[in-house]
Amino acid sequence: MSFETFLSDILATIVGGLVLAFLFFWFREKLSPLPKITGRWYFEMRTVNTVYNPYRNMVLRYVAMLWREGNRIEGTVEKIYENSSTGERDYVGKNRTRGEIEGYIEKNYFGKDKLFLHVIEEGHGRESTNFYELVADSNNVMSGTFSSMVADQDGQVKWQRSRF
Repeated sequence: MSFETFLSDILATIVGGLVLAFLFFWFREKLSPLPKITGRWYFEMRTVNTVYNPYRNMVLRYVAMLWREGNRIEGTVEKIYENSSTGERDYVGKNRTRGEIEGYIEKNYFGKDKLFLHVIEEGHGRESTNFYELVADSNNVMSGTFSSMVADQDGQVKWQRSRF
């Protein structure tokens, strides 16, 4: 093995590695970017299971403002609507409950991206915690499941950019 062949082999390996790194970067940024979730979202929760029977089949609607930094998600929510066994009501102004969102995006190159969100809501009377596992169906719709510490609720949730 000569010294010139050795240097050309090293140079070819370095150039090939740089080209491969560029192609992976281009694929990640252009062909498979993270979902565009920053902005206003409306979501509807439908309770399927609960230990408190009056909450069974309850529908809650919220408006959320999300922003993304890398894979990390933060934001706020406000409850705007409830339909339960106690009646149907819209929440306006000071009657809205507010919450804080934290979460992250799990990037899946061979499937749909997943979002995991944790919401702490300052409810009427006490603080509550909700956890959401969502699939980014498109840039305008996310759907999945939720689990809540309020009455051990869980069920289906759908997030979308426009009002329900």
